[in-house]
Amino acid sequence: MKRRDVGEAAWAERSHDQLATVLARIEDAQTMAAFLDDLCTPAEIEAMADRWSVVPLLATGTPYRTIHDRTGVSVTTIGRVARCLDHGSGGYRAALERHTGASA
Repeated sequence: MKRRDVGEAAWAERSHDQLATVLARIEDAQTMAAFLDDLCTPAEIEAMADRWSVVPLLATGTPYRTIHDRTGVSVTTIGRVARCLDHGSGGYRAALERHTGASA
């Protein structure tokens, strides 16, 4: 992550908010996939996909080792996702609820 001075930090926050707004306005998977392909490297997309793939499994109480065996995602990454799912800003839970239509 880049180090930023106060002015740069404010700019970065605005950029973050603008990106979130753009992402929220994309309504179809094909457009989102194209946007992500343009925005991210293949490794970044793979990392995000890996993180997301473990969210539903964690939400159902699947053990870390089982998740690793099913997905190939590292136990360290699974633990990080679990911490965010339990103590993060609520993004994973909100996305999971929208994805499944049920409270997580």
